[in-house]
Amino acid sequence: MQTSPAAPVPSWTVGDITVQRIDEVLLPPATGPWLLPDATPEVVAGQGWLQPHFADHQGILRLHSHSFAFVVDGLRVLVDTGIGNGKQRANPAWHNLQTDFMERLTDGGFAPDAVDLVILTHLHADHVGWNTREVNGEWAPSFPGARYLTSRTEREFWATYDMDEPREQMFRDSVIPVEQAGLLDLVDVPAEGAEIAPGLRLTPTPGHTPGHVAVELTSGGERALITGDCVHHPVQLAHPAIGACVDIDPLQSEATRRQLLGSLADTDTLVLGTHFPPPTAGLVITAGDAYRLLPVPAA
Repeated sequence: MQTSPAAPVPSWTVGDITVQRIDEVLLPPATGPWLLPDATPEVVAGQGWLQPHFADHQGILRLHSHSFAFVVDGLRVLVDTGIGNGKQRANPAWHNLQTDFMERLTDGGFAPDAVDLVILTHLHADHVGWNTREVNGEWAPSFPGARYLTSRTEREFWATYDMDEPREQMFRDSVIPVEQAGLLDLVDVPAEGAEIAPGLRLTPTPGHTPGHVAVELTSGGERALITGDCVHHPVQLAHPAIGACVDIDPLQSEATRRQLLGSLADTDTLVLGTHFPPPTAGLVITAGDAYRLLPVPAA
């Protein structure tokens, strides 16, 4: 059993909303060089503010797998569902995990049967894994009382994509069972975003995948943004041109990242990184001709 650091559940407040980070697993050191190959140790070492939290002293990035959970407008919401347990994956770091994610989610007050809404920023294996869990040898929705949301553009893209077998497997065990249960809703997300509930909005952030969305929370005059994978790691604030090896459209991904960071810079918007290791959250501040993250530790 792979476990994350002990409770209490880390959280941040956004007005009347409390956002909890539900830990799954710290990803292995090899993840950074594979995922963000242009973030070389020399590039990382040039940004001293990344140490000690976001990179080690050898310039190797730290990356994390977690979800975010909160209550808004009476809805119990989970954003992204991580890698999942017992999934057959080509990536050794994701293969057949056995973590205490579901226990952590329950300890945070979000028992699976109580979750109302699952938002999927995009349909990659490390964001949909806990959509399902094994029941009597079959993959069944983990949150049977919830609606699962993703953008229509995202699902329709993958429906016509020439997938390799590992991706086909991911859809078979983590997406299609939710569709067959009638629980997946596809949302049109225009340029100005889509309001899901008061205080909860999806913002289009394409590039990593065509239908990728970020999640915006507003309450009491305060604002937060959950990044998904439009920003994988804080090093991309200093070097927005650094992209992920799995970006579908690298040029679009960079353009989206630059636009997003420019809109967030020197504001009070709390940025919650979907793969940022602890302290996970912070404010984007201008640093020369780019940016850096000013950490905001969890409560």
